[in-house]
Formats: sequence, C-alpha cells, structure tokens
Amino acid sequence: MAIIRPFRAIRPIRDKSSLVASRSYLSYSNETLKEKLENNPFTFLHIINPDYKKKIKSKGAEKFKLVKEKYQEFICKNYLIQDKRPSYYIYQQQNTTHKFKGIIAATSVDDYINGNIKKHEHTITSREEMFREYLEITGFNADPVLLSYPKNTKINSLLLKYEEKRAEYEFTTTNKTLHKLWIISDEYDIKNIKKEFNTIENLYIADGHHRCASSSLLKRTKKTEYNNYFMSLLIDENQLNIINFNRLIKGLNSLTYESFIDKIKINFDVTQSLDCKPTKKNEIGMYLKGKSYLLNAKKDSFHNDCINRLDPVILSNNILKPILNIIDEKTDKNIKFISGNIPFSELRKLVDSEEYQVAFILKPIPISTIKEVADRNKFMPPKSTYIEPKLRSGLTIYPLD
Repeated sequence: MAIIRPFRAIRPIRDKSSLVASRSYLSYSNETLKEKLENNPFTFLHIINPDYKKKIKSKGAEKFKLVKEKYQEFICKNYLIQDKRPSYYIYQQQNTTHKFKGIIAATSVDDYINGNIKKHEHTITSREEMFREYLEITGFNADPVLLSYPKNTKINSLLLKYEEKRAEYEFTTTNKTLHKLWIISDEYDIKNIKKEFNTIENLYIADGHHRCASSSLLKRTKKTEYNNYFMSLLIDENQLNIINFNRLIKGLNSLTYESFIDKIKINFDVTQSLDCKPTKKNEIGMYLKGKSYLLNAKKDSFHNDCINRLDPVILSNNILKPILNIIDEKTDKNIKFISGNIPFSELRKLVDSEEYQVAFILKPIPISTIKEVADRNKFMPPKSTYIEPKLRSGLTIYPLD
C-alpha cells in the first residue's frame, strides 16, 4: 500500500509563479543561465545559484548554507508563502504533443526503504551523500520525484473534477508549455485520495532515483517527522512519455567503415534502409557515412532475460564493448548520449560533419519492461530512458524543518 500525505507547501505567490518556477539549472546553457539570473530577480535559480556573481564559487556545505540564506530571503520578501492547511496539489503540464497531470504529495520514505517504491536505475553513493547533505543544510526539497502508479479510475475522476475549477497557477513558458496547479485542501477529497493510494501496492520511480536515495539517508541521520517523507509527483503510468536515448560515437577504434560493418554482421543481420528508425523487436538503427541501416540482432547474440534483451544492452554487449572498446559508457569520452526528442536530422548533421563517425538509434523502452526490471530488482544500463514530464523547480517546496 502506498502511503502519501498532504503537506503545507511553501510556494510562489500567485502573480509570481511563472517567474519563480524554473527548469533544472543543469538544463540551461551558461549563457541562458546568466541571462535568467541577471534579468529575473524572482527566479528560483537565484536560490540554487546564490553566488553566481562571485568569481570563485562556493562548494559543498558552504554553498548549501548560501542556498538556505537565499531561500529564507525569498520567504522574508514574500516571494514565497506557506499554505496554512496541509494540502495535496494537482499539477498539469501540457505541451504541443502531450498532457500530463498528477498529484504532488509527501510520500513515505519507508515505502522506498521497504521496496514498495520500485527503482530501475543504479545510484552513485557520492551523489546520494551530496544530496543528503544538501537537504539537511538547506532544510527544503524543491524538486518532486516523479512516481508512477497503475491506472486508478477514482483518482482520475477526482483530477477531472478539479480541472473544471479555476487553477491557483496558470502560465505558459517560452517552450510553449502550459502549466497549471490546483490546491486540494478539502478534507473529504484528501481522505479519498489517501484511501485510493492505500489500495495501490507499488509505486515506480520514473525520475529521481538519487533524490529518493538521499531522502532515505537523511531519515537515518536526522530523525524528524518531516524527514519521514519526500515530495513527489504521482502520475498515472499511462501518461508517461518514455523517450529513447540515442548514441553518437566519435571514433571507430581504428577500423575502416567496411571492416566495422563486417564485424557487426557477426551478430546482426545488416540491411541498408531509407531511414534508420527501428520498429521491430531487437532492431537497432545505425547511420554511418551518409547511409542508414537497420541492425537485427541474431538470436544467439543475447540472452532473453529482462535485462539482456534490452536494446541498449544488446548494443553494448555486441558492438560498443567488443568492437569499439567502450567498456564503461558512463565515463568513456568516445560516446555521447542524445535524448530521442532531439530530431534525427541533428544527429545526421553531426555524423555528416565527421564530428562523430556513427549514430545508433534505439527504440523507447515500454513501461511494462521498466516495471518488470524493477520488480525483479534489476537495473537498467545508463541512459536507457528519458522520461517526461520534466518538472519545474520551486513550484511547490516541501519544508524539512
């Protein structure tokens, strides 16, 4: 059973919601980040980058203390306010192709520790500890973990009821995405939401593995009621937009184009094609020297279990490691990961310019496969999925003290 509870969010006042909420600072180029910080005094990016004007940037605990000071400054200036009553929050994001809607809530850390919240990615211990320290020093959590749950008719009906009401926030960002937020403070609706989530056996992490892990560490080292929970956006798994990650390779390990293809043919049926968009099971696209290919893995080239039948693993075990000598994809500089929402035309330009030698195009991994991996306590290789929605920072903030 999934344990969630309402909380008193700290959030932007209505007329500044569009100015405060921001994308993850990692998603901005240095130039764009500078422009945002210099021209928008209300952006949450000021909290995350409190020393951006200094030539020498702070690090670690020193930086986190500055983040807390800037956060408290935003509260003192009434850019941020705290709700008087514990509430759930409905968040909706709509772009030109997809509409996402879910419930922002405080989710039980114990559910993560006990395995009721399923994970499908490895986490890095140093990053877990860094985020734990960040949470402990700053005293807030501003980025919800994206969790999915199986379709629930009653939850969907309640979300539809609120959609007919005026939203607390409604604004459109420059990427043509509409954002809305409703507040659920009605005790009857809160009771019914809790009740319905109590019938859901497992939740699945779509995005935010390190945030979950660091919240778990924080609970163990600093025992407070607030630290028993972390903020999440809970969304029907059928709404998730799961996108593939493609691979760009700089060098062919001293192989000619012809010998490279000959080596691939050992474990793949190679067919030249009008495009390199894979559609079939165990099929991978390849763009090489101005030509498109489809690679179909031969049956004896992989084991048919939930991990080894994944396209990224088939590619890694049969091409990247043995042919291109790319052993550790997380650190090897010969490989670049490109999310599937970047048009193929951009990848083709990079290969045609010879900045990269070859592009591999993979298919999105379905939610059923992601759940199977998580249920079996297995882990996907790095950059297997790019999952939307990507959430805004600072729209709702979960206080930790």
